[in-house]
Amino acid sequence: MTDQIVPSKRHQSRESWDQYFMTLAESIATRSTCERATVGAVFVRNHRIIATGYNGSISGDPHCDEVGHLMRDGHCIRTIHAEMNAILQCAANGVSSADATVYVTFYPCLNCTKAMIQAGVKRVVYGQPYRNDPYAEELFATHHIIVEQGSQE
Repeated sequence: MTDQIVPSKRHQSRESWDQYFMTLAESIATRSTCERATVGAVFVRNHRIIATGYNGSISGDPHCDEVGHLMRDGHCIRTIHAEMNAILQCAANGVSSADATVYVTFYPCLNCTKAMIQAGVKRVVYGQPYRNDPYAEELFATHHIIVEQGSQE
């Protein structure tokens, strides 16, 4: 009896890593507690998840969806952004975010852009544009951060 290798058809339809992690970011966004922006983020290094985050209130505080939005200058200030929540999760658990790829459902705001650069992120894959700040784009370019829309890999 001889062994025979039969080619698999499944591999051809298998999601890319980018598609896989972006799908996870979209799923994580469903946990957002501020319906004004349901955003999810996944921090990944070497194809392994190191942190996740979604838009929501400080742990233990009431959620926007329960008590309403606390607005200032058109922004809900009760909410911590998805990217920042993931960075804080890394910090709280002693996990480095250096050289990570971030998958996020919307283009990062300026503050999250600065935080991700400071945290050592090397690549950002975002789902949809959202108030893309020209200075955020400039910062990403200046710091040689690869930024791509959608699933490229």
